[in-house]
Amino acid sequence: MAAVTVDDILSDLPLGFASLVLRPASSSPAIERFLIVDADDEAPDSAAAFVLLIGVRGRSALPALRRLLKKDPPPVVAVKGNRDELTEAEELLRDAGTGLLLVDPGADWDRLLSIAKDRIQPPSYQSEVLTLLEEDLFAIAQTTARLTSSHVVIEDAANKVLAYSTVSNDIDELRKASILARRGPRKYELLLKDLGAYRELHGTRLPVRVPARPQDGLRERVAITLFAGDRIMGYIWLQETGAGFGPDVDHVLKGSAARTSAELIRYRNQQSVHMREDRVARILSGPAEAAASAHSEKLPAERPAALILIGMSEAEAQADDAALKHGELANLASIHAAAYKASAVVGQFKGETAVVIPGLQSAAAEPGLRSLAESIIKDARKHLGISPFAAVGPVVPDLLSIHSVTRMTEALLDCVGRSVDTSVGSVDDFEGEILFREAVRNFSTSTFRHRSLSRLLREDGELAETLRAYFDAALDVAACARRMQLHKNTVYYRISKASRGTGLDFSNPRDALVALLHVQELAGTPSNETSGRK
Repeated sequence: MAAVTVDDILSDLPLGFASLVLRPASSSPAIERFLIVDADDEAPDSAAAFVLLIGVRGRSALPALRRLLKKDPPPVVAVKGNRDELTEAEELLRDAGTGLLLVDPGADWDRLLSIAKDRIQPPSYQSEVLTLLEEDLFAIAQTTARLTSSHVVIEDAANKVLAYSTVSNDIDELRKASILARRGPRKYELLLKDLGAYRELHGTRLPVRVPARPQDGLRERVAITLFAGDRIMGYIWLQETGAGFGPDVDHVLKGSAARTSAELIRYRNQQSVHMREDRVARILSGPAEAAASAHSEKLPAERPAALILIGMSEAEAQADDAALKHGELANLASIHAAAYKASAVVGQFKGETAVVIPGLQSAAAEPGLRSLAESIIKDARKHLGISPFAAVGPVVPDLLSIHSVTRMTEALLDCVGRSVDTSVGSVDDFEGEILFREAVRNFSTSTFRHRSLSRLLREDGELAETLRAYFDAALDVAACARRMQLHKNTVYYRISKASRGTGLDFSNPRDALVALLHVQELAGTPSNETSGRK
């Protein structure tokens, strides 16, 4: 059985299922088994066990907990109930060094047991994880090949081929032999050693160039070593396929190496497949979940962090190949993000690609984050044939605070997606529009309405459209008339009619705001959305 921590189990649980209200003492042993304890059972041997205390909840769990702690206290106990009912239990467990996992009263014990089993003694784990690993590595190889216009092979430390990009006629004979045999031919390996390529690769974490050798049938190559600490885990090899390597090949290759190393380390550590599914969603859901993810994945939680959201146009999001494009965009973003910060986490969040950047050096990191987002957008347009856009959220003091800017970054992404002038934006670029949209959203959820204005807008579509164009033109009658291709007097008449019929003076800022909120609600979109991407 594999020893795990409570954070490993918590990372696999659905959001809202349970929360770790008391962390096990640092001296507490790792979890090696699970144990189901009924409230009426005598004190079992619970050493190194993840205990599910069933048949009791809240304060009524105290007697069973006291019996459970008599001998060797378990690392953690899962109990159903509300926190205010378990104050005494929390004190009791803290004294014993045992953690408390508070499970939602409506949660299913079988679900928690299934996840604990999968973590502690995963069935058919090797085949599941190896399949996922291969899928990820082939995706990384293909994305790297696109970004560098080269052919890519990922090898392990023994030169066994783990993954490669799409095979074309532009690869040399030795590369073909490597792919067919799933490892580099011995002649090829000896030649590279004679050239000093491996010696140089082992001495640096930077890309290494291997010049072409036409006499041996070798094209130019660039390679980088995959490290886990000081341990060599493999290599990524790029072979040029045309006009040679571009100026950004080193940057892309470093990102690919960081991304590939993370996948290989996750596989070596035999972490659960479920951890891969919602890491971003968990980090963004709240401080407790972010703390568990940071602890489990060794993310720097105490330093500044930021969120970048990347969206696609409505047409691209509804296309037949949208799922494929989302995956390709996430792979491309993950390589750029890993080159920027090796600890970056990339995944899907509410249908968009999310990049969480922990461990920033300071709160003044926005220019670098904006540059990262621009690189992702630029390469996505060039290599994926899509037109994405990105929102660079505010930098927060630490990873545990990042959930506080999620909604603002979502609102920012919506603004950028509807802008015709920019494809990457920060809050500074759209702060006024974000606040306006929030005001419209809050107004729409209210039951209060100006009765005569609401009736007038519903009954007179021509007047409603004129009012909207009037506000879009910043209350400029001449500009409104040009936009609607009307005479100025016609616009004056309609605005006067609306003012007489409602008692509102549109030159008064307060009355104008009331009318604007009604007009925007009726239109269903903020004022400049009709000309944007969506």
